Formats: sequence, structure tokens, C-alpha cells
Amino acid sequence: MIMRSGQQQLLLPASPVFIWCTLVAALLLNMLPLGRVPWMPDFLALVLLFWSVHQPLKVGIGIAFMFGLAMDVHHTALLGQHAFSYTALSFLASLIQRRLLWFKVPLQALQVLPLLGAAHGMELILRLLSGGVFPGWVVLIAPLAEALLWPLASVLLLVPQLRAPDPDENRPL
Repeated sequence: MIMRSGQQQLLLPASPVFIWCTLVAALLLNMLPLGRVPWMPDFLALVLLFWSVHQPLKVGIGIAFMFGLAMDVHHTALLGQHAFSYTALSFLASLIQRRLLWFKVPLQALQVLPLLGAAHGMELILRLLSGGVFPGWVVLIAPLAEALLWPLASVLLLVPQLRAPDPDENRPL
């Protein structure tokens, strides 16, 4: 099959096992004892955002809330801080999901940057309201780093779903 320049390749359905494995892997990556610095990207937020955009019926607000509570317990943060920001991120992703998929991956990164910034902003506001200390302006680097990681995450998470580019009698699609 010859792919025209404007066409996108057909994707296989995403395996629920693969989705859960990537979410758990991102959770474990966030839990690595690297020291909590404000500019470190939130890998779980990035993967939740990706699956909320690409598989909104399988990964939604409830799963984002559950993983947010797990991050709150791990960070011994105000219970609900990460849960609120992940839930809001998943909701905002569902709002722009159809429009976002029309863009190519580098332009998608520009589209998700405000969402990631809003999620980090909500987290920061809740932390400050509960008596936390402002970590400094380096906190703005985290959403930027996550947006820069969006193309890499898109490629890595879509690889298992790619179909064969040239069908034959054994592979009709």
C-alpha cells in the first residue's frame, strides 16, 4: 500500500495489558529515588495524558485519580494534590482529544504544553495553599521538558499498534 504524504497509518487496537504496563512503568519511574527536584518531568502525567488522548475509553478520569492518589501517598503530599491535577489533566485531554489528533506529533507537543503547565500549576497552587514553600521559577521547566518528551512518548507508545505498511493476502489490512 502506498501511503500518501497526508495520510496516517492505520493502528491496531491498543492492548489493555500494554496500556496498564506503561502506566505502571511510568509510576515506577516517578518513584525512583532520584531526589525530588522541581524541574524533573512527571512521567506519569505524560503517559496519562497520552493515553487519555489516544484511548479515552480505556484511560479516563477515574484511572488518573487512582494513579494520582498513589503518587500522593508516595510523595507524602497533601492527599489529593496529584489526584486533582491528574484528574484535571485527563479531563482537559478529553476536551481537546479530537482536535489534537489532527496535528502532527511536533505540533501536538505545542498543544499539550498548556495542559501540562496547567496541571503543574494546579499542583503548585494546592501545595502553596497547604503551607508549602514556593520552589522557585525552575518549576516552569518541568512542563516544558514533558512537552519536549511528547514526540518520544508518542513514538514509543504507538509502536505496538502499527500495522504492516504493505498488505498481502495473509494480511488484508
